Amino acid sequence: MYRALEKWRELPSKHQPAWPDTEEVRRVGEYLRSMPPLVFAGEADTLKTEIAKAGRGEAFILQGGDCAETFADSVSAARIRAKIQTILQMAIVLTYGAALPVIKIGRMAGQYAKPRSNPLEERDGIELPSYMGDAVNGHDFTPEERIPDPQRMIEAYHRSATTLNLIRAFTGGGFADMSKVHEWNKGFTENPAYKKYEKIAADIDWALRFMKAAGIDSPALRTVDMYSSHEALLLEYENAMTRIDQRTAHPYNTSAHFLWIGERTRDWDGAHVDLLSRVRNPIGVKLGPTTSVDDAVRLMDKLNPEGEEGRITFITRMGATKIRDILPALVEGVTRDGRPATWMTDPMHGNTITASNGYKTRRMEDVVDEVQGFFEVHTSLGTVPGGVHIELTGDSVTEVLGGSEELSEEILSQRYETLVDPRLNHGQSLELAFLVSQMLRENS
Repeated sequence: MYRALEKWRELPSKHQPAWPDTEEVRRVGEYLRSMPPLVFAGEADTLKTEIAKAGRGEAFILQGGDCAETFADSVSAARIRAKIQTILQMAIVLTYGAALPVIKIGRMAGQYAKPRSNPLEERDGIELPSYMGDAVNGHDFTPEERIPDPQRMIEAYHRSATTLNLIRAFTGGGFADMSKVHEWNKGFTENPAYKKYEKIAADIDWALRFMKAAGIDSPALRTVDMYSSHEALLLEYENAMTRIDQRTAHPYNTSAHFLWIGERTRDWDGAHVDLLSRVRNPIGVKLGPTTSVDDAVRLMDKLNPEGEEGRITFITRMGATKIRDILPALVEGVTRDGRPATWMTDPMHGNTITASNGYKTRRMEDVVDEVQGFFEVHTSLGTVPGGVHIELTGDSVTEVLGGSEELSEEILSQRYETLVDPRLNHGQSLELAFLVSQMLRENS
């Protein structure tokens, strides 16, 4: 079995760091294999069951967090708490809109690596390796920082462990109490920019008051399950974190509950797909506008040949102008195949633009439009829109244009803090949740 887990080394691999010392990479892998798992196989199995429900329309998935976590932010309990708070606030709104349980998955505790279109970056005639995330190299444009360093994978492991501890403490220690979360949302709607969502907030308030009056007191109202996820990009790291479960004798990736394969590394005969085909976690695959039905079916052949419910999630990232044209044939083709797949939308990555002042950004209206298109396609085909995948932060950054706050290009520079891709700020995230809540009610 262990030999099969190394099969990926014989296959083409994309977007891997040019590690300068392969012996150091081997030593780091050995160290990581000696460390405790970050998550447990039983938790991954539970999430797979939940994702299967979303695929059947019995739940809805909210996956959100940073485009790329940084080591600096991972030591800040306040920033981690703000992200969790934002996800919980969004979830209660979506729960009300869908009248369904919302599965909460954070892009947290492991999202320390990112693929880059160009492996090299040039500034003022100097060429250095591109920044690939804190698990690989540093962001500062110096030779010392940009050289890929395998020791950073060890740092990523320890930072992930710290973040997971905080997530478990916050979500199980009263911070996630539904009544408290709703009080935060009422504060959100007091802002004049968000007044239009006041009625939904009032309806949720009435529902919570009814439950209290009726004596409904469930632990589910005070604690929540939040799962971790990240893109399985660094093959050496993911391989080292793959363990054999003593209960079942099956391999699981213990770096996160849910792993996804990116649009740039989803070759069905490549190393990333092979590595994740051998673990029992629920797996996501990003599908961009060039994806064919044959591509999707081959991915199912490789990742879910037996058609296990909850095993594979297709996360579409088409762009607002393309989703209504491209997605229908893809959904129809997968549906014809007969094996189950859960569908989610990533409305962020297909809508990236460059502002006139040079900032990489997105328009809130495009993000909303892609989500709307996703719902429209599934409604027309009688299939299930299973969830949304959002890059967000709990902070008041200025990275995405528009929204009720009417964030303009001139404001982008005020708090543009992302090191890679622009994220929805706290207010924009909640605004999107209210809008998706309305879509869910219309779709029910």
